[in-house]
Amino acid sequence: MVLRAVGVIAEAQQPAKVHRIGMLISGSASTHKSYIDAFRRGLRDFGYVEGENVLIEYWYGEGQRERYPALAAEMVWLKPEVIIVGSVGFIEAVKQATSTIPIVVGGAGDLVGTGLVASLARPGGNVTGSTRSHIGLKRKTAGVVAGGL
Repeated sequence: MVLRAVGVIAEAQQPAKVHRIGMLISGSASTHKSYIDAFRRGLRDFGYVEGENVLIEYWYGEGQRERYPALAAEMVWLKPEVIIVGSVGFIEAVKQATSTIPIVVGGAGDLVGTGLVASLARPGGNVTGSTRSHIGLKRKTAGVVAGGL
């Protein structure tokens, strides 16, 4: 009985899981500050606080597309639970680096036209998110990201 009680106490003292998110940004920290701040606020709304229960790895391409494959490979090596991207170039690079880590697109060009997803209704593979392709000023969303982290 004592061992069982010690096990319960030890289990109760386990630190909360820290989720890891990778964010690949085509520009710089200064050019994307408002987007990053909004993302952090959104996470907080769902109970995720950076530095407490979520770690976000920010990697910046600084507009140098030739760096995207190496940055994507390094990000995949860190094994985040999800990778967030916002440019077609980074989506392509991450898709080549992993077929298992979910890739969430935060608004890029035509995902279907570029062949990055099969369709907006059923993107297939490990890519989901939103596109900036507008039809009648409506934002189109590829798939559904559900269940949180």
